[in-house]
Amino acid sequence: MSERPAKILVVEDEGLVALLLEEALIDFGYEVAGPVPNTKKALNLLANEAIDAAVLDVNLGGERIDPVAEALAAASIPFIFATGYSDSAALPAAFRDRTILHKPYGMEQVRQAVIQLLAAATEASVLAVGTRITH
Repeated sequence: MSERPAKILVVEDEGLVALLLEEALIDFGYEVAGPVPNTKKALNLLANEAIDAAVLDVNLGGERIDPVAEALAAASIPFIFATGYSDSAALPAAFRDRTILHKPYGMEQVRQAVIQLLAAATEASVLAVGTRITH
């Protein structure tokens, strides 16, 4: 029995960028949730699907991604930002330490960023399990 591929949430309001990102992630062997163009749809997906990681556009047609980033962090789901902004001050203040894919990004950059994101999440999960106290 094989393990299911990681499911990556894509939140991106630019249709062509969203399509290219979705196709690339599928080509890399991941499942894709979305892509969705706004926070309402992203939060709905988070409430109804098992998500392993996310790629978030920072600005969705004038709408900030902050509520989605906060929901992901609260659920311990790793995420990265994709943005055309060059300054990290454009990111939600609590998440300025997160990985950023600067637009225009190459699909190899996406692949590497998602691999690192999932690896770090797996390592954190293993560490958390290893530190549990059992009686």
